Amino acid sequence: MRALFLTHNFPRFAGDPVGSFVLRLAVGLKGQGIDVHVVAPAAPDVPAEEIIEGIAVTRFRYAPRQLETLAYTGTMGAQVKGSLGAKVAMAGYLALGYRAARQVMDTKPVDVVHAHWWFPGGLLARLIRARTRVPYIVTSHGSDVRLAVNSLGAPAMFRAVVHRAYAMTTVSSWLAREVQRMDPKTQPIVAPMPVAPELFHPGGTRDASRILFIGKLTEQKGLHHLIRALPLMQRRPTLDVVGAGRVEDSAVRALATELGVADRITWHPLLGQRELADLYRTTALHVVPAVHEGLGLTAVESLLCETPVVAFDSGGLPDIVVPETTGLLVPPGDVPALAAALDRILGDDTLRAAMGKAGRQFALQQFGPEAVSHKYASLLQEAASSR
Repeated sequence: MRALFLTHNFPRFAGDPVGSFVLRLAVGLKGQGIDVHVVAPAAPDVPAEEIIEGIAVTRFRYAPRQLETLAYTGTMGAQVKGSLGAKVAMAGYLALGYRAARQVMDTKPVDVVHAHWWFPGGLLARLIRARTRVPYIVTSHGSDVRLAVNSLGAPAMFRAVVHRAYAMTTVSSWLAREVQRMDPKTQPIVAPMPVAPELFHPGGTRDASRILFIGKLTEQKGLHHLIRALPLMQRRPTLDVVGAGRVEDSAVRALATELGVADRITWHPLLGQRELADLYRTTALHVVPAVHEGLGLTAVESLLCETPVVAFDSGGLPDIVVPETTGLLVPPGDVPALAAALDRILGDDTLRAAMGKAGRQFALQQFGPEAVSHKYASLLQEAASSR
């Protein structure tokens, strides 16, 4: 059986964390006997055709190079909303993405399409189904649900995509509830993406005074909450921030200086997965102060490395953080509670070690590649049989 993946995020090089969970799923499905071909947008210095871990990838150009900024940045929705050039690039994305997918299907017949994110991948899958009758499923990862809720005209487009899909999956139970709140006719299946336990594993020497944040430095990711918590703590941990490097980061850096904690923060750009794994293994605690996070796979990765997680009780994070077992949850936006939770875990070596061991076992059971890929393989096979 052959499946076509449509995605706007997919690893551009070995170890690239962007869209790595889509690659992990494709590799897992290959082990289940499903041949996956990925169609994704172009990126600088990335070949148009390649094989990554046994998965065929076709990348398409969709605009002049200076306008090809929609994918791989996590800012597609904001760009299209705020820029005429981005709107033109999106029109090119849809037209040329459709053409690239059809060219792959003409050379290698496809039984089912799996669209990652309902927009733009799901919209392309719907167009393909209208012309070819090939069924599709669509998976929402979080940002696309926020787009459907907050953008004028998006709810109608969302319904047009998911109502023609064989099935819709969401990567967390919170996302499933958000979808049902927006469109009660849709009954999403909760099915997370897989992780890589062979890469994310415990080992090395931990620094008991070192904590970690990973993500874009946006308000939604919540780094400003963590920075405000640092001066309230009894302990004085150092903080590694992974994801810095944009012009917009200046505000949160200024906040750190204003609060007198800048000297305790190390700013890292987006790191490859092996570098991230090394950080997980040597830090005491991973902090995820995000709100409305679709799932939070970096939290899963840290648990695999036996690193506990402190997070806001928001979005999909309660699917990962089991209070008092794999970490702690605090009320969203409650900075004093966040500071107290960090002090508690950093000050108790026994608790931290127990949470780490329980966290790895939980992550393997819920997000292990075999269990996740088996669930998606069954769903894709059902969809293909429905044609």
